[in-house]
Amino acid sequence: MDLSGLRQKMERMVELTSEELSSIRAGRASPELVWDISVDYHGTHARLRDLAMISVPEVRIIHIQPWDKSSLSPIAKAILKSDLGINPIDDGNSLRLDLPPLSEERRVQLSKLVRKKMEEGKVRVRNVRRDFISDLRKELKAKETSEDEYRREVTEVERLTEEFIAKLEKRGKDKEEEIMEGS
Repeated sequence: MDLSGLRQKMERMVELTSEELSSIRAGRASPELVWDISVDYHGTHARLRDLAMISVPEVRIIHIQPWDKSSLSPIAKAILKSDLGINPIDDGNSLRLDLPPLSEERRVQLSKLVRKKMEEGKVRVRNVRRDFISDLRKELKAKETSEDEYRREVTEVERLTEEFIAKLEKRGKDKEEEIMEGS
């Protein structure tokens, strides 16, 4: 079996979880907070990052400049529907999001959300491991590999799984610290 393919799949699961974590607000404005908000634009769903230029002119402000001014209202509606809890300020040409400081209660909620996303990421990595080991078992039953090779590869798969789960835990811990420290 191809362990480099396994490594790539596990790395992708870590990247996916990291992207989800980057969309969790941590006190500072960041374009990633709104990038993946789904906007109903002329009957289709588009990501906000595909409809507008997103910038952070100040620590607690996100500025959204749509490419098409007719998308301003749908973008504002999508932001209101999102879990950001922020009312966009519409100046007729662009939107401004003023991020208030996080309350202690909200920090605790966001930390719980980070832990939930981390568990989901670990499950993804473990599912990749499970599928790979299942394929190894099939090879063993079909006598395409030896018992020793099977054990050696399973040991390596377990080592890779631990490595990627440790990466996830570090990213989750970093995100929780970012949330709890405030700004």
